Amino acid sequence: MPRGCFVVLEGPEGTGKSTLATGLGERMRVQGIDPVMVREPGGTPLAEQLRHELWHADRPWTSEAELLFVTAARADLVASVIRPALAEGRVVLSDRFDLSTMVYQGVGRGLPMEYVRWVNAAATGGLTPDATVVIDLDPTVGRARQLRGGKAPDRMEREDAAFHTRVAAAYLAANGPGVHHVDGAASPEQVLDRTWEALVAACPETFRPWPR
Repeated sequence: MPRGCFVVLEGPEGTGKSTLATGLGERMRVQGIDPVMVREPGGTPLAEQLRHELWHADRPWTSEAELLFVTAARADLVASVIRPALAEGRVVLSDRFDLSTMVYQGVGRGLPMEYVRWVNAAATGGLTPDATVVIDLDPTVGRARQLRGGKAPDRMEREDAAFHTRVAAAYLAANGPGVHHVDGAASPEQVLDRTWEALVAACPETFRPWPR
């Protein structure tokens, strides 16, 4: 059975991850790949309920409770969807994963990083992506894109500029095995091309270069 490939898209608000995921999914299908596409928080009935509570419920949240809700949703997604799909040799494409928690709840909220890492590890069981593509973008540009698109901001998107500046800086500094950075200020087609190149480098047995 072929080995599965786990791909994650990351970045601050307004980077166009949803558009990028759609484009990647289309290219994968052209190459005969049927990806499992998920988002975080979400991707299972339980995780989607937790997502709604996190981003839309009208109640105060402590940073600790937010962290535990996010990682509870992740734990269910990993156990119910991601690990089984990878075990079948499938490609899993996720809009956000554990790096989001390090950035938003760790750097953004200021929770102790060792605590965030421990909770993350418990939720994932040590699962790590084969490729994490970080779309870097100035947060003011991202928010302007959302406003032009008419998107109503959720609770996280309504955080102040200082919070989103910390988040964007943390993403820009992210590094490690499998982490690739793409300039989110480039055109959507350029972002798609550069992301595809990162996937070919990460999983050459799965993805073929895209013809130019």
